Amino acid sequence: MTDTNWAFAQYENVRKRLPLSQAHGACKRVPDLGALADEFDVFLFDAYGVLNVGTTPIAGAPERVAALQAMGKRTMVLTNGASFPASDRLPKYQQYGFNFTAEDVISSRDVLAGHLARLPDTLWAAMAPMGASFEGLDVQFDLLEDAPEIYAKAEGFLLLGSQIWNDERQAMLVEALRENPRPVLVGNPDLVAPYEHGFSLQPGLYAHWLADKIGLEPQFFGKPFGGMFAEAARRFGEVPPERVLMIGDTLHTDILGGAAAGFKTLLVENHGMFRGADVTPYIAQSGIAPDYITPTI
Repeated sequence: MTDTNWAFAQYENVRKRLPLSQAHGACKRVPDLGALADEFDVFLFDAYGVLNVGTTPIAGAPERVAALQAMGKRTMVLTNGASFPASDRLPKYQQYGFNFTAEDVISSRDVLAGHLARLPDTLWAAMAPMGASFEGLDVQFDLLEDAPEIYAKAEGFLLLGSQIWNDERQAMLVEALRENPRPVLVGNPDLVAPYEHGFSLQPGLYAHWLADKIGLEPQFFGKPFGGMFAEAARRFGEVPPERVLMIGDTLHTDILGGAAAGFKTLLVENHGMFRGADVTPYIAQSGIAPDYITPTI
């Protein structure tokens, strides 16, 4: 059952592949993000579970972001979505009522694209939903579906989106890589994502299951890994890390990644990974402690 306990256990199971951080926040509770507005210059938002749940914007979130922007604060979105370019997300955020620019939205896909640009020409096969865009990735690819020859001839694999993935395709990928190990690049390292009616399984989960099964280590792009936060820092410029706040709903991605990058962190309780749950035992068990905790932004 994909509930909070199950999802948390999956993240704990893969800790050996996640970044290390010595930071241990005070877990100070604040009523909302407004209480911290004067303490930070840059606000980095996770999307799912912080700004929206599925296709529904969280009540009050557009107004909160607008208030920070009116104060002259830099507001940015860091999302692990990799099936579509970050530019495709702007209309969605605008429809939700947010006023972000293209420079304000960073996806794990952006970090993956930068890596791919430095590689020699490779024939990739991609885990991706129907209609996924490969704009900006500039690679040759086949879509991973049910044809065994696609798995056999690929020179490497891109894991972008898992909407049409299933156990049979996962088994085919495992067998293909067992017979012929090749690079596996994970554009979305999330294990789960919160939707209106539960959690969906994400490419990162399948990648870790693959690694556990055959010992081949994938390469991950996005939170909690450093490339995403380095790209954010490149865009917001010379700001002391203690004046940057990473806001998220997941301990093992947003909070761990933000702390490892040297930023302060805020955990949002009510809408994502921990909605309906007391976060205290999860913090104690994982040892991942945010600087601040709030019900909603």
